[in-house]
Amino acid sequence: MRTLAEWLRWQESLSPHAIELGLERVRTVLDRLDLHPPAGRVATVAGTNGKGTTVTLLQDLLLAGGRHPGLYSSPHLLRYNERIRIGGQPIGDADLVQAFERVEAVRGDIPLTYFEFGTLAAFICFAQAGCDSWILEVGLGGRLDAVNGLAPDLALITTIGLDHQDWLGDTIEEIAAEKAGIMRAGRPAFYADQPVPAAIRRHAAETGVLLAVAGTGFSYQPGSIAGTAGQRSWSWQCAARRLSGLEAPAHWTAAQFRNASLVLAALSVLEPVLLDDIAALNAVFARSRPDGRFQQVHAAHEWILDVAHNPQAAAVLRAQLETLPASRSTTIVTTLLADKAITPFVTALAPVATRWIVAGIDDARASTSERLHAGMAAAGIAGATYAATPAEAFALAERLTPATGRIVVCGSFRIVAPAMQWLGLY
Repeated sequence: MRTLAEWLRWQESLSPHAIELGLERVRTVLDRLDLHPPAGRVATVAGTNGKGTTVTLLQDLLLAGGRHPGLYSSPHLLRYNERIRIGGQPIGDADLVQAFERVEAVRGDIPLTYFEFGTLAAFICFAQAGCDSWILEVGLGGRLDAVNGLAPDLALITTIGLDHQDWLGDTIEEIAAEKAGIMRAGRPAFYADQPVPAAIRRHAAETGVLLAVAGTGFSYQPGSIAGTAGQRSWSWQCAARRLSGLEAPAHWTAAQFRNASLVLAALSVLEPVLLDDIAALNAVFARSRPDGRFQQVHAAHEWILDVAHNPQAAAVLRAQLETLPASRSTTIVTTLLADKAITPFVTALAPVATRWIVAGIDDARASTSERLHAGMAAAGIAGATYAATPAEAFALAERLTPATGRIVVCGSFRIVAPAMQWLGLY
């Protein structure tokens, strides 16, 4: 019997391609598995940024309301088990291995990718655990992503920005067309940002999707900051339903309000009764945050860990940093994978950075030091320091940053995960 680690190593060698978009393989194996998702309760989330925060908040609100959701997300930070959560808890090794065995028993000669294998295993785990809602985060794009092999009852799209252009297209409209592929005829869908790409509206009109968009179909209105904890009041409206007296942490910016507004729209379809308890909603807003998303850690220095890895996410991170008390010294420790836009990412964060440290990582997809150096230079950053490993970068950051300063780690899951280990969070 294979261990979990052995299964994962084997899956990486099963397909000749690390990424192979398409639904035929997943749908064929899914039919053989004969699973039965809860009727009307499969929610799929796509978008360039905000997916992880959105699926986590939706999960946490359902949990607070006494429900039993299953959540599938990717990538993971430290353990593969993080990708599949049952009732808010990562799946255990034994249950995950059992799910892998069941996929293998029916796939025949179909060469599933690593992501496809894990997606099917997640569906099995949810079915076996009796999850009453399935929350699925798209891995890449939407239309041809393995998650889309299971037709959602509710589609949520967070934002559209430039990322993964090698796979999704070079323009906002091309990328939007791929994300729009998760929407289904006759079923509700919500788009959380403005302006709304024409491809989103066109797909909805051509296929009969029940689309509602931010600003018209649903909306939020932030209020003033008050109270000892600095909460911000806000209100939300969708159709005839209006909620007031909502509270948000002071570090929320437009991006966090957008995500929360989208989740409330999802609840209005999945569990409208949960919108009646404003106090319960506020309690979840105060605490819900996935690891590695503006995660604040107070050690010898103040650390901020954020997996932002594209220009849109970098702008959101900068806006959140600007909600904090001013720091006289901010060190940014970063690395970026080879398919990322280095110069605009760095440019977005430059106004809040005192110094930059670029870390090397052991990943075939990592940018070369030469490309990172060129990208930093193009953004006007001439004095960046380079470290061979994340550990060396973190140690250097601690030495260079004054005790009252701030250290921000961002750019990739592959730099945030070692930072969490460095800080003893795992």
